[in-house]
Amino acid sequence: MKIYKCIKDFNPVNNPVVTIGSFDGVHLGHQAVYEKMRNEAKKLNGETVVITFSPHPRIVLGDNNSNIKFIKTERKKIEHIKKAGIDNLILIEFTKEFSQQTYKYFIKDLIVDYIHPKLLVIGYDHHFGKNREGSIENLRILGLEYGFEVQKVEEQEYETITISSSKIRELLNSGDVVNANKLLGHEYSITGIVVKGNSIGRNLGFPTANIEVADEYKLIAAIGVYACRVLVNGKIYKGMSNIGYRPTIEKADNYNPEITIEVNIFDFNKIIYSEEITIFFVNWLRDEHKFPSKQALAHQLSKDKIHALKLL
Repeated sequence: MKIYKCIKDFNPVNNPVVTIGSFDGVHLGHQAVYEKMRNEAKKLNGETVVITFSPHPRIVLGDNNSNIKFIKTERKKIEHIKKAGIDNLILIEFTKEFSQQTYKYFIKDLIVDYIHPKLLVIGYDHHFGKNREGSIENLRILGLEYGFEVQKVEEQEYETITISSSKIRELLNSGDVVNANKLLGHEYSITGIVVKGNSIGRNLGFPTANIEVADEYKLIAAIGVYACRVLVNGKIYKGMSNIGYRPTIEKADNYNPEITIEVNIFDFNKIIYSEEITIFFVNWLRDEHKFPSKQALAHQLSKDKIHALKLL
């Protein structure tokens, strides 16, 4: 996949099949759009072109929400778009000035002038441009004027649930990784660098890798204990992860309530400080609890491991 950070650098391709969107999560709805694009590009002997924005528009516009979080970091979004078999990806820098451009400017002065689309494929609820005035109907009018076709992909459902990024965020915020994964079409994950902890988990017989996530906008699933898979140096291991405040471990007198992400990797005893790992969340095990002693915590962790192995 060719990646362009400026639309003006795009190298013309034969019969471009184009889509536009933020694509947070690269979920099954987005994947349906990409599949439609691939099929149409094959018929036309053309290439697929995905246009997205960097940073996400909600970061720039504020969206009246200071707690803006996204299912995927930009890096992971790009990786999943590549996995979807897309030929070209364009990352348009999103600024407040850009947000004031009309949909007509966006289509004519950028998409038409630099990409020359043969076909524009969009999702059922897609709007863009200033005040979100770029509707499917308006795009079809511009298509007649500038010589491209517009095709709509209908909403996608999983067991009567309409698939959307907002629904997936809602599920993750409640700890329901099982249904979030169903709507994503892959497992929700967190990637981070392993940092030194206090080694208490090791002393309990359950050594953990504590990870630090660099992207402040990455959505972290609800506090709790999860069955997971862990990618370390290209190999997948089974494990269990805790997202939370470690109430049994932390001292009350100097307690700084900061969420930690740690994972006990089964059948693994290597030192991996400063290395990058990815945790894939498979199922919810339980809420995080404060136990009366470290021994009681260790006893519960033994139960958690048995439960996790059954789910994995």
